[in-house]
Amino acid sequence: MESTACRRTIAFALAGLALLVGGAAKAADEYPTKPVRVLVPYGAGGVGDLTVRILTQALGDNLKQRFIIENRPGAGGAIAMEAVLSAPADGYTLGEMGNGQSIATSLFTHLPYDVLKDFSPVSVAGSFPVLIAVADASPYRALKDVVEAAQKNPGKLNLGAINPGSTQNLSAHLFKQITGADFTIIPYRTTPDLVTALLRHDVDVGFDYYAGFQANLGDGKLRVIATSGAARDPLLKDVPTAQESGFPQYVVTSWNGVTSRAGTPPEIVKLLNVGINRALAVPALQEKYSGLGIHAEPSTPDEMHERLAHDIARWREVIDKAGIPKQ
Repeated sequence: MESTACRRTIAFALAGLALLVGGAAKAADEYPTKPVRVLVPYGAGGVGDLTVRILTQALGDNLKQRFIIENRPGAGGAIAMEAVLSAPADGYTLGEMGNGQSIATSLFTHLPYDVLKDFSPVSVAGSFPVLIAVADASPYRALKDVVEAAQKNPGKLNLGAINPGSTQNLSAHLFKQITGADFTIIPYRTTPDLVTALLRHDVDVGFDYYAGFQANLGDGKLRVIATSGAARDPLLKDVPTAQESGFPQYVVTSWNGVTSRAGTPPEIVKLLNVGINRALAVPALQEKYSGLGIHAEPSTPDEMHERLAHDIARWREVIDKAGIPKQ
């Protein structure tokens, strides 16, 4: 009797599992049947927001469904990421995730989630280097000029960047650490504040993205002396990278991608990954990205996960060396 009852229990369990698997497969085949929410941890209009906004417009056209952007900035991205985790793992609530969340992992002592365990990455979307700029009237023509001046006058040269803990700010700290020169790093609340400081010569060198500096590049305004990517920026072909300028260890690339919460059916993650990769290959999207200094950069889910892990380790070291207080 016991063996018969046991067999029946197992049979019922297997039948239930088959129904669940079959239901999940059917849901994946039909996905998406309703609008998909995308939680963005940045304000509207910035490069982080536009990376995903432009992408999801193309993705929505491909999948014949609306992708609705919801901007929820604050708390190092935790507000948006918590909203992703509070929704069902069905692919209808996605999040924008990138090196900003890697930084937050080391900058915040009590994040309510584990970036590497609680999410199921879909794909990297776009990347962008940091631009290192000076006022057009500045005597510094190259990165080596800046470093040599700082070595001759310790603590006298100022590096400016927005918000402590931002990629731009940490890029300035990394530059200081790699060169070994004694710079003073000054944080600014916004990019316009930084640009004003550069033009007034209140700060000697500024670190920000192309989208932030774009309107002020040119005669009498700002001049870019180096970029932080592994290769020259197509929009600034005459500007050398920091590597070419004599600092081979200085490579910084900010990036953003799309993630789902852990437990999302792999069939849906795969479908989204294929859709994103196809969208990123379209010349019209690449042109929109390029105008903002964004490089289309598709990936596999595993590659995005590995990139997150790499950036967590890298920025933790920079934050610790800089002595930036954790929040």
